[in-house]
Amino acid sequence: MTPELLTRMIKAGAGEVPADVVIKNVRLLDVITGAITHTDIAIVADRIVGTHGYYNGARLIEGDNRFAVPGFIDTHLHIESSLVTPYEFDRCVLPHGVTTVICDPHEIANVLGSDGIRYFLECAERTVMDIRVNLSSCVPATPFETSGARLEIADLLKFRDHPKVIGLAEMMNFPGVLAGDPGIIAKLVAFQGAHIDGHAPLLTDLALNGYLAAGIRTDHEATTATEAREKLAKGMAILIREGSVSKDLDALAEILDANTSAYVALCTDDRNPLDILEEGHLDSSIRRLIACGRTLHHVYRAASHSAARIFGLTDRGLVAPGYRADINLLGDLEHCQVADVITGGRLVTPDLFEARQPVPAVGLASMKAKPVKPATFIIPANPRQNETPVIEVRPGLILTYRASAVLEVSDRGTLPDLENDVIKIAVIERHGINGNIGRSFAKGFGLKRGAIASSVGHDSHNITVVGATDEDMAVAVNRLIELGGGFVVADGGKAIAELALPIAGLMSLLSFEAVAEKLHRLRDAAYGLGCTLPEPFLQVAFLALPVIPHLKMTDRGLFDVDRFDFVK
Repeated sequence: MTPELLTRMIKAGAGEVPADVVIKNVRLLDVITGAITHTDIAIVADRIVGTHGYYNGARLIEGDNRFAVPGFIDTHLHIESSLVTPYEFDRCVLPHGVTTVICDPHEIANVLGSDGIRYFLECAERTVMDIRVNLSSCVPATPFETSGARLEIADLLKFRDHPKVIGLAEMMNFPGVLAGDPGIIAKLVAFQGAHIDGHAPLLTDLALNGYLAAGIRTDHEATTATEAREKLAKGMAILIREGSVSKDLDALAEILDANTSAYVALCTDDRNPLDILEEGHLDSSIRRLIACGRTLHHVYRAASHSAARIFGLTDRGLVAPGYRADINLLGDLEHCQVADVITGGRLVTPDLFEARQPVPAVGLASMKAKPVKPATFIIPANPRQNETPVIEVRPGLILTYRASAVLEVSDRGTLPDLENDVIKIAVIERHGINGNIGRSFAKGFGLKRGAIASSVGHDSHNITVVGATDEDMAVAVNRLIELGGGFVVADGGKAIAELALPIAGLMSLLSFEAVAEKLHRLRDAAYGLGCTLPEPFLQVAFLALPVIPHLKMTDRGLFDVDRFDFVK
């Protein structure tokens, strides 16, 4: 900012000189009071300089009596879960009015380490939307799985002063916080005074107090209003999450009111291109919250001003003089119909995306697993168990539950029970470190035949495969290895649908439209196997996450999250 530019902003706001851009004839929603004012909006460079008046400018944008609201801020997400590059995410999501996202690149960091974070920061410097980064705090998430990298405090400090970095990303290892793990404590100490993101599913009472004493300020893992209210009462900001798998909006909508809206924001966490195309992004969450009866300007406040304040982005979140010119023009407030988007004072058009300088892809040789055979998936009988532990999956939840089953044993080990929806699951280490393979059983998928394999397996991103037969599990895994990562559905001894994700085994080189088309085919193929889950691939991806209760599968074996130990 030069003195000359600041002086011009002041004079344009006072109406003494023309603005650079004027949005004429809009109805401005005040997200603080709920008032609606007919006005122009004057912009110089990337800053709003005038509202509640009428202005002249070098460029005029006709508002056509549409509603003007602040740009939306997604307060917690993993861009990798969109399955496309940050550039494609930018092009896919910005037209939905999301002008700022706060991302944790811990998916790619678990595969590539510092190189993954560096790639994201290089992309963030060039995207049209403002991508901010919280530095991944838990790589790996726990010592109970094999990741492709490890990030200690020295690795994070190299990035701490980058202009796109906000603070420390979700502190998933809450048992490590409470136990005073030295590595965790070192990271928390280094980021005292900065933002520290939380991740505390079902944590309550004194244990929650201890976790918050570390200076952690936000949580996106609340799944009930009771849980969210305790966290609000103890000073946490609640990020209402509505992703492709974790869908907490309906359960949490009631907490958003006049008293709490300054301490509540919105996030997606993990959302794929199929859902973005079919439902939207944060605009979908806004529609849903309003449909749930939440006061309209409270919802828009949570999506913008509250989000900005919670994460220290004090330059944005209002359509008001002195604020960053992130503005959405809506045809309708109740249904959040985004017509035009202005980000940093620029009207979003295709040429903005075309002007970005390319960033070379990374992690194109990250798949180091060796081919498998059907015998790889034989599960020997455990003579100490009358019943076999089973991971139970439920639609719309990344929480899993502990079930059990009495399973038949043959010369091919313990067998699945398809009539009772019990199939096999395996996690195969794919970073070339130890070749571990964990095996167990899962239910809730509804598979009657075939197999589904994924190299997206939060958070260490090993290969996760579920299936009704050992033969199809082997076919799916081997095709996945050939692709360099991705999703595969196998049936009858052959791969019948696939999506290659060659960037770290997590992201495609294709456009988001092409990825969405392939996801349609994959989802239909999974349904053809009998799968009853709306989002089978994302649910497979979360089966290996040992920081989300209750029972998970890693490459080292079946893991009891409540006990934080392996099932014997």
